[in-house]
Amino acid sequence: MRRRSYKKELGCIACKELGELGAGKPGWVVDNPNLLSAIDTHSILLANRSTILLLSWSDSHQSPLRIRPDLSPIDAEFISAVEWLVFDDIRVIVAGTSSGYLLIYSLRAELIHKQMIYPGRVLKLRVRGTKKDLIQDSSSEEFCLIMPGVIARFDGSVVQNMLQKWFEDAHPQFQNQKQKNQDSEDFENSPVKLPFQLWNIGKYGTCADAAITGIMPPPLMEYQSSQRYYCAVAVGDDAVISAYRLSEDKGRSLVGAILSKVVPATFSTIASFSKLIWRSEKTSPQKSPKKSEEKPQPFARASPLTCIKDHPRKGEKLTLSPSGTLAAITDSLGRILLLDTQALVVVRLWKGYRDASCLFMEMLVNKDTASSSSTYYEPMKSDYCLCLAIHAPRKGIIEIWQMRTGPRLRTITCAKGSKMLQPSYRFGASMSSPYVPLEVFLLNGDSGQISVLNRNL
Repeated sequence: MRRRSYKKELGCIACKELGELGAGKPGWVVDNPNLLSAIDTHSILLANRSTILLLSWSDSHQSPLRIRPDLSPIDAEFISAVEWLVFDDIRVIVAGTSSGYLLIYSLRAELIHKQMIYPGRVLKLRVRGTKKDLIQDSSSEEFCLIMPGVIARFDGSVVQNMLQKWFEDAHPQFQNQKQKNQDSEDFENSPVKLPFQLWNIGKYGTCADAAITGIMPPPLMEYQSSQRYYCAVAVGDDAVISAYRLSEDKGRSLVGAILSKVVPATFSTIASFSKLIWRSEKTSPQKSPKKSEEKPQPFARASPLTCIKDHPRKGEKLTLSPSGTLAAITDSLGRILLLDTQALVVVRLWKGYRDASCLFMEMLVNKDTASSSSTYYEPMKSDYCLCLAIHAPRKGIIEIWQMRTGPRLRTITCAKGSKMLQPSYRFGASMSSPYVPLEVFLLNGDSGQISVLNRNL
């Protein structure tokens, strides 16, 4: 009797270039806190503090691509986050640094864009989007940088337009290589700044992870306008879970609107009176700020909604479902909390999962519909159910649980030193068939094997 396999082998990324990242030692992928990873459908990014490696398992003839960002030795700057940005016809590599810089590279290791976001370490890069359907009354595609107590949000269309312009200017179809390099350098040095929103979510302490879960209605007594409000969930040491309402602009409530008119007038009167009194005195010379120092963008308004404090429990990692309505949160006591991000209520709890990691995936449950039909049947979104994959490295297993309150569907054994990965959201993905379900990949660091978890029950 043939043994049932719950994984499908895709390929291997083992190569000598991995030695730069520490390959060769057992558990090098999971034991090194400075090793970063991000996966796409056919390629994977692995990075340490100074180097990014692009490896492909589908094309054995493609040599690894090495990217070495220009980091500041004075500030001891290092790479702190990596991710893919995938549009319809554009794929780029994104990196965040410990000094708060956003770096975007092409698949030829060309620097497309560099921008200072906020002074601080970039903890994570998040790419997500929701489509307008029967459940979601609006659509949103965004790219976010998570820092300790700070969230920066870029609109997906803004990033896409910038990338399209760069590829059109730097890589026309009939242009020699010398002109390409010159255009790329000119674009790189141009003062192009992507607009973004910035929020301070550190009211309950610095966060270890955070995410914007979706669009939410405005609060009472607020001006009804076209501005959007977002809900953000953060986890950290002081507050296991905290939630905020993020305003798209720096607008105030009704009381704030009144104060915004009264306070400036009062301050102006006081300032004018002070000038009359101290006019004869010389003002002390002020040092002009250095041109190289970039002032951070002012924060937009973030209103706290709720928080859960349970010392000594600390929130560690956060994973969002595709719609953003559920979040799986791991803590320092080996528990996993399933949070309803709309009601802000914990709806499920797992215990005994220390050092665990979670990813949402979709399993094909209505397989009988496809098998009973005589013609070829392409599964639709309604044929899949949302599940949560929990990797428990101390147990050496991956468990798949049906959401929200369903049973455990499967237990998969995995080798020590393995890590679960998932491709980022693809901007502009069509809702038409065939539907592409949410999958989970598995990297075996010791062997270099890449596999995907089977989605059929």
